Amino acid sequence: MREIRPTKRATALGSAGVLVTATLIAGAFAAPSASATAGSRHGQDREARGAAIAAERAGKAGIDWADCPTDWGFAKPIQCGWVSVPLDYAKPYGKQIKLAVDRIGNTGTAAERQGALVYNPGGPGASGMRFPTRVTNKNPLWVNTSKAYDFVGFDPRGVGHSAPISCIDPTEFVKAPKLDPVPDSEADKQAQRKLAREYAEGCAERSGKAMLAQMTTPNTVRDLDVIRAALGEKKLNYLGVSYGTYIGAVYGTMFPGHVRRMIVDSVVNPSKEKIWYEANLDQDVAFEGRWKDWEDWVAANDAVFHLGTTRAAVQAKWLELRATAKKNPIGGVVGPAELIGFFQSAPYYDSSWIPVATVFSKYFAGDTQALVDAAAPDLSDTAGNASAENGNAVYTAVECTDAKWPTSWKKWDKDNTALNKNYPFMTWANAWLNLPCATWPVKQQTPVNVKTHKGLPQVLIVQSTNDAATPYDGAVELHKRFKGSRLITEKDAGSHGVTGLVNPCINQRVDSYLLTGKLDAKDVTCTPHATPKP
Repeated sequence: MREIRPTKRATALGSAGVLVTATLIAGAFAAPSASATAGSRHGQDREARGAAIAAERAGKAGIDWADCPTDWGFAKPIQCGWVSVPLDYAKPYGKQIKLAVDRIGNTGTAAERQGALVYNPGGPGASGMRFPTRVTNKNPLWVNTSKAYDFVGFDPRGVGHSAPISCIDPTEFVKAPKLDPVPDSEADKQAQRKLAREYAEGCAERSGKAMLAQMTTPNTVRDLDVIRAALGEKKLNYLGVSYGTYIGAVYGTMFPGHVRRMIVDSVVNPSKEKIWYEANLDQDVAFEGRWKDWEDWVAANDAVFHLGTTRAAVQAKWLELRATAKKNPIGGVVGPAELIGFFQSAPYYDSSWIPVATVFSKYFAGDTQALVDAAAPDLSDTAGNASAENGNAVYTAVECTDAKWPTSWKKWDKDNTALNKNYPFMTWANAWLNLPCATWPVKQQTPVNVKTHKGLPQVLIVQSTNDAATPYDGAVELHKRFKGSRLITEKDAGSHGVTGLVNPCINQRVDSYLLTGKLDAKDVTCTPHATPKP
């Protein structure tokens, strides 16, 4: 389930006639890491050597920092540059691709500086290039850390400015209304299966099989190590959120001796058995739980929203809206798929609770335009639509290439039909989003066995118990696998991306770890951050 970002137009409509959801889903190095044993020995050795060669080359070349291109939207003092990496690490002298990076220098003194902090926000398919704007926007949560660190963002391979890939024409990608994700008949399922198959074929046609075959998490991790070397850093300081936690988990496994400090926030379950088919099924269950949390909150604020005083009453309004949109798409463009594309941001992020409830409330007060404005695609937003299509293409390419997916439609049908009975909010939408993986046109890999190897320092893991996109079990699993790691649990909260929220119990520990390297002697449980107040 691909991660969405809470913006006014949070919807991006997926290839297979459904919305794009989240996730779900990253000083030169002189020798292959000890963990080169993971996976296929020969191929892994060649790729480890290739990564070492690329990192050494990047360390010598450095990054030619300059003002960012005007159309990238990053004003001075943020600077931009490029890092060259091999398309295929088994062929380090073969075809190279360029990765876009940006940075802002530390705000403190030279004596306070501790190096670069590199960020990935998730996806797969999300850009980290906005990270330096936390400094220019004077985000209060990052003032202390920015004194010590340069903030560095990057577009992972295939994303944004970094050799972007595509699977379908962006205008076609966003056009609405899509098919209702919840099938009423066998014919509905056949139609969605056809769309998914065509989408997979489109990825091969528009991006090329040679590129798709290299769109993997381990390659993004190797890219991250090359970026580290290009920055002139002997060791990596890293903050990863959502799918960015899986990049961190795999980096810690493949390059344990290259980690200085690492924070992973809202954790993808790194178990090989979960990547990626099972992880997406787990999300469907977690989304339903967080959807109910939001409905409870809407009911508790009935004086503001007038949608009912109980969860059941709010759910009845949702089903009424859904049925209306199915019969006659609202404004001619907002059907059930578009509704889910908009409403799913509420279980994702607490920052969306008020905006989504407000639009919901306005609709039942007679204002349908607010819903159309919020949930319908903006066909005039050429750049935004291209970005949404690119993000979905990368999501699909990485998840489909990273791991083997079931090819039997009977299994998909059985699993999702069963889940949909109790967890209907996201199940079928998520299934269609991922179904291109069943007919993926390039070889699917075996996930890295995430575990501790010699040299890995203590990693800080941060997670809320009710997270919809990355269920809590993922943090527990990574905590078990990374020896000496510390887990901060935000109890009875569920917003995705905990380190970006105001919660002193968490914020102070994040600062302390990044500034001093110190962690608590044992795991910590924090009370939840403040609930939104309408």
